[in-house]
Amino acid sequence: MKNDQNVAVAKCKELVKNFCSERDWDQFHNPKELAIGISTEANELLQIFRFKSEEEMNAMLNSDKRKKIEEELADVFYFVLRFAQMNDIDLYTILSNKIAVNSQKYPVDKAKGSNKKYNE
Repeated sequence: MKNDQNVAVAKCKELVKNFCSERDWDQFHNPKELAIGISTEANELLQIFRFKSEEEMNAMLNSDKRKKIEEELADVFYFVLRFAQMNDIDLYTILSNKIAVNSQKYPVDKAKGSNKKYNE
């Protein structure tokens, strides 16, 4: 399964790399600018849900508003992929490692059904 996941992520990174390369954008994509892009796009996604009730959010996800939500999520994903691609970061490995760390902080028997932070 790991290999399949790595292939999928690599294909996504290659798609982003080619898109940017065709436009000569490497010069603009240093770590700071890409981190800003991640934050900006994540906030645009957040803005869609701001001050919405659970019912309103569910309705948006089942309406024509879903396309806008998907576009903003794709923008976040694009910047994450580009950051990883430009800085030779293996997203599958770092995610797997982070999940392993979080598994220690949030053992199932203590964290299941709870949204409290590990130190609370």
